[in-house]
Amino acid sequence: MQIIFEEKAGLVPISIETETDGTLFLELEAPEPLSLGPEFSVETICEAVGLSPDDLEVQNHFPRVASVGLPFLMVELTCREALQKARTKLESSQVLRDQGVPYIHLYMCSHDEYDIRARMFAPFEGVFEDPATGSANCALAGLLADLMEAEQGHFSWKIAQGVEMGRPSILHARAKKIEGQVVKTWIGGNCVQMGEGTLQVP
Repeated sequence: MQIIFEEKAGLVPISIETETDGTLFLELEAPEPLSLGPEFSVETICEAVGLSPDDLEVQNHFPRVASVGLPFLMVELTCREALQKARTKLESSQVLRDQGVPYIHLYMCSHDEYDIRARMFAPFEGVFEDPATGSANCALAGLLADLMEAEQGHFSWKIAQGVEMGRPSILHARAKKIEGQVVKTWIGGNCVQMGEGTLQVP
């Protein structure tokens, strides 16, 4: 089954499948193609999230903005320990906010039961940390696919988020690349119904 949400970023197709154990798997397609924004210095990021330059991995890319509808500052870290000790500092993060980047998405390639472990901070939006951020990880999938040498292909990642805040979540991200361009990205995961209601339309 498929439904479509009308969001500020555009129309968002969402597929809904029932798995063999009865749980639901929902996946949405990003409303916009990947767009990449400015890069930020290592020093600026370290000040904002309480890390040292050695904690940041810059071989693949410098901290930079990526979006598939909502912009996030993507920062790759070297190890899980760096991810665990990250903390946002409001005064230092203000520099990023002043430049139009209220969302900070930290990630590292974990090479365990997950491909990626991530954390997302948005202190100026009233979200000091989010346990599962589909828009951020969808943009991350687009960025990672863009960085790959392969000119085309269909790539996927299993992502753990929310572990450090005691609300572990698992997300599944995908990206499609054709002739060197990321043309589509998706994010999905299993969910359990927690409530229901009705909407009356006059």
